[in-house]
Amino acid sequence: MEDLRLVIITGMSGAGKSQVARAMEDLGYFCVDNLPPALIPKFAELCAQSAGRVRKIALVVDIRGGEFFDTLVQVLEDMEKQGFFYEILFLEAADETLIRRYKETRRRHPMAPHGRISEGISRERDRLEHIRGRATHIIDTSDLSTAQLKDKIAALFAGEREYERMTITVVSFGFKYGIPLDADMVFDVRFLPNPFYVESLRKKSGETPEVSEYIWKWPITQQFMEKLGGLVDFLVPNYIKEGKSQLIIAVGCTGGLHRSVFVANKIYEGLRNKGYKVNVEHRDIKHNIVEPC
Repeated sequence: MEDLRLVIITGMSGAGKSQVARAMEDLGYFCVDNLPPALIPKFAELCAQSAGRVRKIALVVDIRGGEFFDTLVQVLEDMEKQGFFYEILFLEAADETLIRRYKETRRRHPMAPHGRISEGISRERDRLEHIRGRATHIIDTSDLSTAQLKDKIAALFAGEREYERMTITVVSFGFKYGIPLDADMVFDVRFLPNPFYVESLRKKSGETPEVSEYIWKWPITQQFMEKLGGLVDFLVPNYIKEGKSQLIIAVGCTGGLHRSVFVANKIYEGLRNKGYKVNVEHRDIKHNIVEPC
């Protein structure tokens, strides 16, 4: 079943499987944690029959499954005979790294709930030896930050187009109605010339040609947009490189009708022309009486 991408996430306890699962979710994978191996074929079959609604799944399977985990190799061999294609991502880390992580979180190792962490790690390595030998990908997380691990996962499991893009939303707003709580960046454009004080423009929004032309004609607007464009062009690729999957750029003026709408549209057009996945929202136009464009 080639249309379905199935990734089995397994490996050492404390090596970062939960972080990887969250990263896979950000890439659009349907993730299930601690699924008994015996249920994997049926689950994969259901996903394959979902008429394309579920095409990428990631399953975390590890020694928490107890005796069920020991059937994983046999289950995977049976799936191969049935025509299922799968990948195994095995996560590991050095003993000293795993011990330090367990001590920091004060968790008990599942293979040594009443003994030393080092003993549990040793037992787990022995138990995972066979599945490690079948792994498609092996990642040692000993020296990886969360961002670096996320970057590796994206490189392995996201299509090139998905990896190079993140979702960007540009939001215009009025400060009198509050700053958007989910904003990553906020730009205050209340210093720009205000069409509110031009009688013929007061009730028109920043989306109308008349208001846009009025705001754009001032040198300060053109200087600001040049500097703002350079800043956004610098930041967005670096946010993508860091592994950020969503970016909210908020632009505010007094009422959210004129200047913020105009600037938000300019940012949106610039990002769209560069190929980014971007949306624009004008949050507070609805609070104002606006004449049609």
